[in-house]
Amino acid sequence: MRVGFIGLGIMGRPMTKNLLKAGVEVYATDLNAEAVKDVVEAGAKEADYATIGAECPIVITMVPNGQIVQSILFGENGVAGTLKKGSIVCDMSSVLPTESQVCYKKLKEQGVAFVDAPVSGGETGAIAGTLAIMAGGDEEDFNRMKPVFDILGSSAILIGPSGSGSTTKLCNQMIVNNTIAVVSEAYVFATKAGADPAKVYQAIKGGLAGSAVMDQKIPKILARDFKPGGPIRINHKDIKNCVNAAHALDVPIPYTAQLYEILQTLKVHGHMNDDHGGIVQYFEKLADCEVKSPEK
Repeated sequence: MRVGFIGLGIMGRPMTKNLLKAGVEVYATDLNAEAVKDVVEAGAKEADYATIGAECPIVITMVPNGQIVQSILFGENGVAGTLKKGSIVCDMSSVLPTESQVCYKKLKEQGVAFVDAPVSGGETGAIAGTLAIMAGGDEEDFNRMKPVFDILGSSAILIGPSGSGSTTKLCNQMIVNNTIAVVSEAYVFATKAGADPAKVYQAIKGGLAGSAVMDQKIPKILARDFKPGGPIRINHKDIKNCVNAAHALDVPIPYTAQLYEILQTLKVHGHMNDDHGGIVQYFEKLADCEVKSPEK
């Protein structure tokens, strides 16, 4: 199996390494020379867009937004210019559903398949190969990608036609980020009231309020560890996409719209490269307190 991988960021780099460990031949590239060097040392071959298109029957993109995806595919010296008929492009970035549909249509016209397959699980899941993969596209193309998905994740589900994977990812981001926000609000309240936030967590995590989000984020918040697994800058972009996509469909999303303003405030205050658990800092600023373990 030969795969082209474009985008070696927090997620793309460990995903590429998992493909290499599974014996997949990988042609890789990124604007970050250090990231390219790292995966080349792990066994990948460095290649430009045109070479990846010409040599790889499967091409994966994992980049910050849909505009970059389209530039990589359809820009000058882009991947689409050298793709062979019957090859497949799989975009695993978080983008607007309409952006996925544009790629699907344009590539279909030249006999190339396209699957939108964003992921959930963050850096931890990318390293472990346990990502949840949500796909949109044609069933036969999803089935062709399944061996790759099985290397990168613990689950892969075809949601529906082109754009469905991207829609599902936006739903995921609404739920995750709103949950982080309300958990943050609650723990700031507990701290300000004089309760030990670590013991509050232990007391409620096994009940109905417990969640995977709380289990992942509260220990890091208590340790004041905001090293990004899912940086606020990416979630800021995703939540903006949620608002824009919902408004285009005349779907009011008041909680998520307010969440976007919270993320916008964190942007103003220089927190874009913090993990999205750092959303707590917005509520801490409002209440003039800090959520942390007693020993911190």
